[in-house]
Amino acid sequence: MASLSAPKILLGLGLVFVVGYVATDLVFSDDQYLLKLKQERKQKNEQFRGHRTSPLPEELHENFDSLRYYAPQAIWRISADLQRLPPGDTISLPLTQGGADKYTRYARVSFDWQSHKQTVTLLQRVSKTDPTLFVPFTDRTNGHGSYGGGRYLDVEMPGENDRQITLDFNRTYNPYCAYGGNFSCPMPPKENWLTIEIPAGEKSYKE
Repeated sequence: MASLSAPKILLGLGLVFVVGYVATDLVFSDDQYLLKLKQERKQKNEQFRGHRTSPLPEELHENFDSLRYYAPQAIWRISADLQRLPPGDTISLPLTQGGADKYTRYARVSFDWQSHKQTVTLLQRVSKTDPTLFVPFTDRTNGHGSYGGGRYLDVEMPGENDRQITLDFNRTYNPYCAYGGNFSCPMPPKENWLTIEIPAGEKSYKE
């Protein structure tokens, strides 16, 4: 019996190795990317410790350690199909403390996730001085690991001939409203309410 079980043990160990390798590859395959992401998060922590640049209330600066993040995963760097929208299509996003900010709908992007098609609109600030596009969105982690009011993502402006764009949800971040204080933040529009969980990027500041 022992001689028959040995191949099974070796096979089992082989499967464990393969699964472990795949899981590791999903998280650690791009060292330069991970290093840059780590540096970005370190700089943000330093900003939050600063008294003049931090969105945290003054009394929280001294005991602030670090923001909380989901572990980076390659699966959340998603290539999405890009559909540019006619110029001049504007949308007003209500602010959490009243009023609204105006944006232009730049493009609509879509991707499939476990047989569920997801669509979000990329917005451009009306001033057009920002080199990135703005994606305020909600997902099913809101209130269950991530900030309940939704999160934000910045996306690089696509090239003129690009038909796809990368949504790097590992770089998702919270609005300043998530940290308290008297900030007034744009709320995600209904067209950006995703029906899936996105356990990537920044978690809620407090449990």
